[in-house]
Amino acid sequence: MEFKCLKGKVLTSIIGRVGDDRMILCCEDGDRYMLAHEQDCCESVTIDEIVGDLDDLIGHPILIADELESNKNPVGVEKKNQESFTWTFYRLSTIQGTVVIRWYGESNGYYSESVDFEKL
Repeated sequence: MEFKCLKGKVLTSIIGRVGDDRMILCCEDGDRYMLAHEQDCCESVTIDEIVGDLDDLIGHPILIADELESNKNPVGVEKKNQESFTWTFYRLSTIQGTVVIRWYGESNGYYSESVDFEKL
């Protein structure tokens, strides 16, 4: 499922915060979506930062729902002892504002570092 399917949806609540390994997005139409990573040995994927106010996404149609992955550290971010890593950025915008949810995944290079998006 593609993250952009959230475009036009109206969120009623968002469950998740920095440090969590999952986030639940609840919609006005009863649909629920999850961003998560099923942890395995020698890997970690968690929400690293939330830029913006999640409350700006509640009660207004989603105008932009984008996903971007990168294998380069964002400007100003230094992590030590990185063998293999992936940054995943989710951008959601409404008329009230924009929020970027930044996930950081790291492993020994053998395991997945990606975030899964699925409808519950």
